[in-house]
Amino acid sequence: MASALDISGLQAWYGESHILHDVNLSVQSGEVVTLLGRNGAGRTTTLRAIMGLTGMRKGSIKIHGVEAIHLPTHRVAHLGLGYCPEERGIFASLSTQENLTLPPLLSRHGEGMSIAEIYDMFPNLEERKYSQGTRLSGGEQQMLAVARILRTGARLLLLDEISEGLAPVIVQTLARMITMLKAKGYTIVMVEQNFRFAAPLADRFYVMEHGQIVLSFAASEREANMPVLTELLGV
Repeated sequence: MASALDISGLQAWYGESHILHDVNLSVQSGEVVTLLGRNGAGRTTTLRAIMGLTGMRKGSIKIHGVEAIHLPTHRVAHLGLGYCPEERGIFASLSTQENLTLPPLLSRHGEGMSIAEIYDMFPNLEERKYSQGTRLSGGEQQMLAVARILRTGARLLLLDEISEGLAPVIVQTLARMITMLKAKGYTIVMVEQNFRFAAPLADRFYVMEHGQIVLSFAASEREANMPVLTELLGV
């Protein structure tokens, strides 16, 4: 299995604040990997560092074998990455359909998902296709934020807390989405506080604390690691 993402010795700063300390992780093509940890552990900063959205960075970030540590964000995106931040970032004044027609195609990585395929995956969005972003529920906004990335042709998705604060029925819809994307060969790195959401979806887990990876294990080792997870996360 080819490697989609290889991070080694990653350090990152916001101004004078040294946030990430020698982070090492790898993600194989087609895997779903979850970053677990308490708030402030460095999980979101890891995603932002991959995209070039932090301050100074040191170390190595290889995306499909290409070194990206010194690339600007727009060049990183063109390596086939899609980033869904916690704040979602949809265009609130535009309709659902207008949001879906805006993203540029990352042509090197093939066609993006069609609007028909998006609506097939998210029937709620088709029902609300003429609604402004401000009129969508939190769950619908989250679906739209992910759907926009799928339109670009990105095959490596960085998803930050997509289940946070959403109703259980919407969380179930997002879980089905991740299962469907995995079946289509997408590679997904999720930051999640909701262990119950992430647990059945991920192939592997990394746990962060104080800007470092302190534990990594495969899904098959989840039960054996529950005592230490309870201690680290309070799950």
